[in-house]
Formats: sequence, C-alpha cells, structure tokens
Amino acid sequence: MEALIILLLIGLIPLYFWYWPRLSRAIINRRPFPKDWLTILQRQLPVYERLTVDLQEELLQLIKLFLSKKQFIGCAGLEISDEMRVTIAAQACLLILNRPSYEYQDLHYIYVYPTTFRAVQEIRNEIGLVSTQTRDLLGESWSNGKVVLAWDEVERGIRNFSDGNNVVLHEFAHQLDQEDGAMNGAPLLYTKAAYKSWAYVFGMEFEKLRHRNPRALDVIDDYGAQNPAEFFAVATETFFEEPGKMQKHHPELFDQLRDYYHLDPREWLT
Repeated sequence: MEALIILLLIGLIPLYFWYWPRLSRAIINRRPFPKDWLTILQRQLPVYERLTVDLQEELLQLIKLFLSKKQFIGCAGLEISDEMRVTIAAQACLLILNRPSYEYQDLHYIYVYPTTFRAVQEIRNEIGLVSTQTRDLLGESWSNGKVVLAWDEVERGIRNFSDGNNVVLHEFAHQLDQEDGAMNGAPLLYTKAAYKSWAYVFGMEFEKLRHRNPRALDVIDDYGAQNPAEFFAVATETFFEEPGKMQKHHPELFDQLRDYYHLDPREWLT
C-alpha cells in the first residue's frame, strides 16, 4: 500500500508542475488591475494612452504577472514603493508585448539603488586576458536571474521617452538576449531563416558603428559599439524611443527589430 501511494505521488509531481503555473496565471489574469497601479502607469508611461485598447489590456496583464513573480529589493537604504515597481515593470513588459515570449522566466530579482552604484566587473582584453575594474553604473543585467537599476536613472528615462536613452529598456533587452543561454546580440528568434537576416543586418550595422567617425552624429549611441550584446540593447532603446529616426537612417535595422518585437512604436510616438 505504501509503495502504491509513493508511486501515485511520484506520478502527481509532474502534473503539479504542469498544472499549478497555469492555474496561478489564470487566477492572476482574473484579478482586476489595481486603480492605484493604473494611476501610476498613466503618469509614468505616457505612451500607454496611445496604445490600442488590445495592447493596453495585454500590457496590464503582463504587468500583473511580472509583479506577482519578480521580487524587488531596495539597496543602499532605498525603500521600494509601488511607483517604482509599476514604473519598472511597465517598461520591461513593453519589450514582451504582442509577441510570444518566456516573460523573463529566468529573472527573479530586481535590485534598485537610489542612484549610481559601484560594481566590480571582469574585463577581457583583445588577447583574452581578464582583469577586474570598479565602475560607476546606472544599470546591470546578470545571467543569474538579477537586474540592477539606479532609480534616478529610471526616472530620467521616463521623463524623456523620446531621446533613445532608457536604462530599463536597455537592461531588459539584455535579459531577452540571454534567453538562449548566451548574451551575444542575438536573442531567440522565431525561425531559422530569421537568424540569417539578423546576423547580416546586425553585423553590418555593428561594424558601421564601430568604424564611424567619432565626431559624426547618429541616432545609435556610441555605447553600442562595445560589443554585439550592447549594440542590441542600445538599438532596442532607439527602436522604442526614436523609431522614426531609426527607420529613416537605419531602415534594415528597424525592420529587423519591428519583426522581432512585433510592434511599430512610430504608431505611439507620432
């Protein structure tokens, strides 16, 4: 009898792990979006009002799911508020709006500092030697389920959602980039053929940025010239905040990102 019970329990374990996430998601989806959160969203993310009704509703659901699964941790004495949580979640969820995604399933913690924070980073030179360097940072995305943000920089990005600089979009683009196990500027795409055109366009645009005259002005920030991963993150910032300029000056790059994100931000920002 005991053996039978054990076998039944073993058989139920996979069913539990299959069924519970779906039940949990259904419960969260049925909950109304809190009015206080909606007020914050409307104030902190002006593009929300310009989305279609369907996209607005999907964004609300994604924010609810995000906030139910991710833990926010205040650092250096910062006390996390609903305004911080909703503001960060709303921008992160823009990147997964209207397309199939894993909804940052490997991300568990968002650490928020009040301002610029110091971090020790490993730097690899051209011949492969690794050294450590202490730097002041506005944000970081780690492969161990963590994102780190400076709140004053998050606020600055929200105040001007049309300058191509947004730390939340940048760091969460890195999270998308590493969903396939490597942060290399090529996120999970939808077809095998998509990887070929992605590699061609992103490779060409990355090399153009690397060899651009330092005095030349361009919609793509120079920071993207560091490596392909940073280029993808910087290009994502530009795509969501300056889509018209990107389409004009980098049409092939714009098309790749439009196909990937399944969105055209020009519809919200014109």
